[in-house]
Parts: sequence; structure tokens; C-alpha cells
Amino acid sequence: MTPAQPNLNQLGLTKQDYVGAKSTLCPGCGHDAITSQIIQVAWEMGLEPHRVAKLSGIGCSSKTPTYFLSSAWGFNSVHGRAAAVCTGAALANRSLINLIASGDGDSMSIGIGQLVHMIRRNVPVVYILEDNGVYGLTKGQFSATADIGSTLKKGDINTLHPIDPCTLAMELGCGFVARSFSGDPKQLNTLLKAAFAHRGTALIDVISPCVTFNNHDSSTKSYKNVKDRDFPLHELGFVPYFEQTEVEIPAGEAREVQFPDGSRRPRGTAHRPALHPTRRPHPPRSGSPGGGTPRPAKGKPHQTRPQGAGNPAGGLPVGARPHLPRHGGRSAPVFVQRFTGPGIKGRWGSWIWLESPQDQIERWYPSPAKGPSQPCWTQ
Repeated sequence: MTPAQPNLNQLGLTKQDYVGAKSTLCPGCGHDAITSQIIQVAWEMGLEPHRVAKLSGIGCSSKTPTYFLSSAWGFNSVHGRAAAVCTGAALANRSLINLIASGDGDSMSIGIGQLVHMIRRNVPVVYILEDNGVYGLTKGQFSATADIGSTLKKGDINTLHPIDPCTLAMELGCGFVARSFSGDPKQLNTLLKAAFAHRGTALIDVISPCVTFNNHDSSTKSYKNVKDRDFPLHELGFVPYFEQTEVEIPAGEAREVQFPDGSRRPRGTAHRPALHPTRRPHPPRSGSPGGGTPRPAKGKPHQTRPQGAGNPAGGLPVGARPHLPRHGGRSAPVFVQRFTGPGIKGRWGSWIWLESPQDQIERWYPSPAKGPSQPCWTQ
């Protein structure tokens, strides 16, 4: 019998290439579930392990970088100082993909000042805060994120208001803030993919129950408590960018186009979207069908399409990008394709090019404005 071929990502690596040492945490610890999704996401997105810098402080959560991406760079700092070390690493080598694995005690108590200034500087990093509400490495005392009224196993009740990592990050202007649950791998997988694609600081507060000290019925961060109060508002999806899809569709025809992720979408003039009533078509610009001198795309040969039904004006280079009004600080792609930047599927739109002189380049509505720190398709 022929042995089964291993599944490879776009770098030709197996999932095993992204794992680390065997975990020494308690069986059932939520942190191990987070580690599993980090491995899965890194493999699916094709992250280059030698470009990843794993940083941590002190605590159960700070042990987890040992358990994934064994061939990545790593730095286990002193208590609460992972953010400061990450800032230095990002300045020294801007090609690094920075990842911090920290906990609620490490980040919201002794390290809160370091985290505040890292967010203020918008350091490019995926900051995973593994939040269990207790100091699991030192016998389960309440941490700064413990909810008021929560009870320890020995009966002590927390009377202090918690510090919420998400509201703190939003107040500081963090460009990517999310909260998830280690017991929801599908949602966590999507959020991690979006965080790795984000330019700037991305903070994910992950509720991660401590099975030894904080998983009893009177705890607000137990598996049962979180699942009983979990009401999903909508399903999240993320489409990572791997390559641009270019398709030639003659005028008046429609065709189903397959994209790199395997999905199929109908495209062509038969599927022309209607403009939103508050938006008017842009007049032809230089380099657009029907006016001006075309510009070839950078890095591509200057190949001209012959004049014909799909290009009555003639002379438009293959891969040309017309001058468009700037959108979110960047030009938009004009070939028929799925959106080529990071985002939550269903929130951001696509662009479609209708090849005839009278047709303008229109926006597939709706598509909210994208901030300057969020990468789009750039020239």
C-alpha cells in the first residue's frame, strides 16, 4: 500500500513543522487549546517559522511559546516585560512577525504600563492575552481581570472591580481588539488569522479556564460559565490573501471564477452590481477605459490587448491600473477578484472591472472605510 502523502501548505511545510515541545501544563488547560490554534493558523497561513519572534513574560501562559513553532526565535523575559522586549525586537528587525503570549497577571498587573506604551506606539505584534482570572502558577490568587463577585475554590469572594483588557486597548486607540474563548476553536482560528494579517498591534483577550484553580461552578471564567453565557451574534470568516486572481471576461458574458481558497463566484457584466443611491459613477480618468494614456502595472510586461468587443478603445495594457480616487489611502485593484486584503468576510467588498468604454469602475457596495493601519492592495 502506498503511504499517504502529508498535507503541505503553500511553503511546502507540514503541520508538524509548526509544533514545539510537549506541554507540561495541567491536562485540560485552556492554554493548550490556544496553542493548538496558533499552530493550525501558522500552518494554514504559511507563516515562515524563521521569521516569527515568540516573546513572553512569567506565568503559565508564558510557558506556552515552548509548545509551538520550535524553529522560531524566542525570548522569555522577566515578569511583565514582554511588551518592552517586543518593542526592541521590532525596531531591530522590522521583517519579524512578532507574537506575544502573556497572561492576565503578566499583562494587567506588573506589565500593564509596558502594554499601554506598546499599544500607544502601535508596535506590529499579535498580543495573545490568555485570561483565566487567577495566578495559576502561584496557587490561584485573584488577578486584576477577576470579575467582581467571582469566588475562589476555597470560598474567597472578589470584591474589586476588574480591569478589562479590551476596553483599555480600545481607549488607547488599538487598531485590532477582540475577545474569544479557548473552548471555541473555530472563532479563535478566524480571529488569529485576521490578527496575523493586521499591520500594527492586535490584541486578543482569550478567556482560558484554569482547570486547577478556577474551573468551579462559582467561577465566572470556568468552562461551564462561559459556555452557558455564550450567545454568538454572527459567524466570523476570514479570507487570507495569497495571490491576485486575474480573469479576462468578454463584454456581455458571465463566468464562474475559482479563487485560490477554492471558492467560486460568478463574475462578468451580467452580474453588474447597482450603485448605492448615494454614490455616483466616477468620470473616466487617465488610464481608464475610454480616456487618457494607460499605465502598465509595476513589475509586469507592457502587453497590449487587441481592439475588439472586450476592449473597443484598444491599446489598454494587460494588467493596467487606471488612476482612481484614493480609497482608504490606497488605490483599488481593478481586475475581477476577491478582496485581496485582510478583513472579516462579509464586511469588506470586492472590486469589479466592466470592460467597455461607457462602463466605469464601480464599488461592490457596501464596503466601510479602511483605516490607514489596515493593509489593502497597494501600488
